[in-house]
Amino acid sequence: MSALSTSSGLDSRKWGVLLVLCGAIFLEGIDVAMLNVALPSIRADLGLSTGDLQWVMSAYVLGYGGFMLLGGRAADLFGRRQMFVFWLTVFLLFSGLGGFATEGWMLIVARFVTGVAAAFMTPAGLSIITTGFAEGPERNKALLLYSGTAAGGFTVGLVAGGLLTAIGWRWVFFAPVALSFVILVAALVFVPKSDRPDRTGKRVDAAGALTVTAALVLIVLAVERAAHAGMAAGLGTLLAGLAFLVAFVVVERRSSEPLVRLGIFRSGSLVRANLAAMLFAAGFFGFQFLVVLYLQELRGWSTLETSFALLVIGVDAILSPTLTPRLVDRFGNAKVIFGGLLLAVLSYGLFLPLGADWSYAAMFPGLIILGLAFSLAYGPLTIVATEGIAEEEQGLAGGLLYTAFQFGAALGLSAVTAVSVAATHGGTPAALLDGYRAGLIVPFAAAVAAAVISAFGLRSRRGALSSGTVRATPDTAAERADVPTSR
Repeated sequence: MSALSTSSGLDSRKWGVLLVLCGAIFLEGIDVAMLNVALPSIRADLGLSTGDLQWVMSAYVLGYGGFMLLGGRAADLFGRRQMFVFWLTVFLLFSGLGGFATEGWMLIVARFVTGVAAAFMTPAGLSIITTGFAEGPERNKALLLYSGTAAGGFTVGLVAGGLLTAIGWRWVFFAPVALSFVILVAALVFVPKSDRPDRTGKRVDAAGALTVTAALVLIVLAVERAAHAGMAAGLGTLLAGLAFLVAFVVVERRSSEPLVRLGIFRSGSLVRANLAAMLFAAGFFGFQFLVVLYLQELRGWSTLETSFALLVIGVDAILSPTLTPRLVDRFGNAKVIFGGLLLAVLSYGLFLPLGADWSYAAMFPGLIILGLAFSLAYGPLTIVATEGIAEEEQGLAGGLLYTAFQFGAALGLSAVTAVSVAATHGGTPAALLDGYRAGLIVPFAAAVAAAVISAFGLRSRRGALSSGTVRATPDTAAERADVPTSR
């Protein structure tokens, strides 16, 4: 057992580690939220189309999701603290470089590399928690605080993004540099050095990493191109993405040290959690993207007005560490997740008849319900996706969850862009509104699908989803030989 988990309570050292890791996930939340409200200003300054603007967001989440599995594996092989500190440094550097971009492609490249850095940093941080805090109430408490802090980062980012964009959108990229530096120094002080993993006979599955990244990028690109590149081009790109996905599975089955041990998907709770997370993220990010464009480009609201309008979604920063743990203790993760996803369906459904002159009072119910939905779904999904997994594969489990979440985000952004652009005929306000209304169907459908998938968890045997008793154990002798047992 890790040195961090030598006691049942949260001692001062554990609190120090948790604060550092919460600071890192807070940084990611604030980074994404600030960029989200700055998008219209970036479009105006750099002259970007809606498709290019979508890639400013998608480049980050694709770099994040595409390399997350490799990041999780690297944390297990090369040391969680080492990976966390190194890639936090890269995150700091390229976040700042994005502020110097003078062309759209420069900003997209900077965001992609920043996403790659997050892909290595995040599973390392998550696995420090899941291996350093005892499974059960202690770990649940740490994970719910962790997810609540991520929500808090998003909340603060909405306001900070509006304030900074009012000065100049480049400050949205410069500001996280200072916070990154503080977290980096704190990590060197508080996060204990981990034992150097025994890598004898082990290697990084580069072929697996390349094929899965190519698959994710091409599938998202196919969805984004559907609205303007023609059916043949979109279908060809999609088939290429699926071919790389098949190649990834083949590589993993034949590899002695796979990036993803396919036997881990024998856990129904893990699979449900990842699919639900992917669909939930698709709806959440796609919805935000459209609402920001609606408020600023159709309604003429300022970035600061938009920030304060969306601030109510940040109620999850308060509810995640307070209300959600109590609900989980009483009802279990499965029911809480299902309830959160049903609230997401309701939230998006309330926005489907979006009007050209909706008052904030008309938007408020849907926005606050979405904040409640996020608080109920996100933390428990994190718990379910990592419980019952051997300590040596916690990096992989965290990588799978965040891959699903970021791939879903990229897919949602591309889908709402494609549907919205296809439904917008002309540049009139009425045409723009038609496009936004059509695009809002995407998050609604994604939330419905996520709720249906999570409902199957309610039927599993008592405790399988809520208590994490189902383990992702290998089913063949060969697999059992390759996977070390939990300590």
